[in-house]
Amino acid sequence: MSLIDPSAIIDPTAQLADDVTVGPWTIIGPGVEIGAGSIIASHVVIKGPTKIGCHNHIYQFASVGEDTPDLKYRGEATRLVIGDHNVIREGVTIHRGTVQDRSETTIGNHNLIMAYAHVGHDSVIANHCILVNNTALAGHVHLDDWAILSGYTLVHQYCHIGAHSFTAMGTAVGKDIPAFVTVAGNPAQARSMNFEGMRRRGFTDETIQALRRAYKTVYRQGLTIEQALDALTESAAEHAEVELFCASIRRSARGITR
Repeated sequence: MSLIDPSAIIDPTAQLADDVTVGPWTIIGPGVEIGAGSIIASHVVIKGPTKIGCHNHIYQFASVGEDTPDLKYRGEATRLVIGDHNVIREGVTIHRGTVQDRSETTIGNHNLIMAYAHVGHDSVIANHCILVNNTALAGHVHLDDWAILSGYTLVHQYCHIGAHSFTAMGTAVGKDIPAFVTVAGNPAQARSMNFEGMRRRGFTDETIQALRRAYKTVYRQGLTIEQALDALTESAAEHAEVELFCASIRRSARGITR
């Protein structure tokens, strides 16, 4: 029995592994590659150049690899690259990159992108991230590993969301979020750290306490960023997670959410 529904339209140049499932009325355009074990549901549109890895599940009405509406875009050959074991739910939109930045939008592995979320051009989503329903990333956004964006989170272009961070429902992010930090509100404000997420991922009590102290140093002691980072030098040398927190602050170009 064929794994490709006869009503699907697949360009002859598209490259699909032998065991890829394609549902009815799906359109797969030229320059698309789809890896083994992937499931493409009905009414999906995938445009290239797009490379999709193995064991991904793309649900109905998703639009994957479309041109960006960015006014700088003039039809250049840009790309979308998606890794392995991602779940892309109903109505998700993911745009390719622009030559003014990376020429590529990149999604890593083991991510869950829930219904009606949007991933803008040149964005980079690392691994194990969750975008809850109706989250929207503008262009050039970076999400590090294990970041969770709750429903209706909006992220301004060029923002960098740190590893293990968390946004509350309806958060409007206009600045960078350091690793491990929980933010909420419009505009976003730092509330605490994602301690529950850390516990679920097996962080030790010692590490969590070190991060708790680091958060207070940056956010509660009235220090400048430079003073706070200097005060955390010893802790960062002892705890890789504190160093990750500090590094995510040092790299910020937009300023961090305070």
